Amino acid sequence: MRSAVSTSAFRQAARPRRLPTQYSRFASSNAETAQKKTQDALGSAQKTAEKLWESSKKFLGPLGERAGSMLGSYRQPVMYNLSVARELLKQVYVAERLQPPTDLAVVRSAYSTLWSRASSQAYWRGILSSGEWAKVAIYAVEAYGIFKIGEIVGRRSVVGYNLH
Repeated sequence: MRSAVSTSAFRQAARPRRLPTQYSRFASSNAETAQKKTQDALGSAQKTAEKLWESSKKFLGPLGERAGSMLGSYRQPVMYNLSVARELLKQVYVAERLQPPTDLAVVRSAYSTLWSRASSQAYWRGILSSGEWAKVAIYAVEAYGIFKIGEIVGRRSVVGYNLH
């Protein structure tokens, strides 16, 4: 009798136990709804891309048809990526509360402020004494670099113009 009790106790002790973190997890409804939402978003983005493509073909006429034929099989991925980028930019625009200037006076005041600072010796002395000159220099190098990249793209050549 003693051996039967010790055998069952031994079996219970030897049986592998699952820790609470080792339980099997089945697909929840949250994952299914997320997947459905993703599919819906993909479908709406594709529909928007198709609408955009059709309207651009109507607007551009034969040039739009030619651009579409040049894209070939890349048309669908390009249009999808453009629609995704547009939706992303919309979200950033709303989240950052961006808006174009509503009055010409706002633009004039911004440029007049820039001009007055650029022509003021006191402003430049303040920048040199505060150490902000390095930041301004980096901005200037960035602007120059963007300008040079634009020139390279415009020439379609890194050095000089193609004469042939």
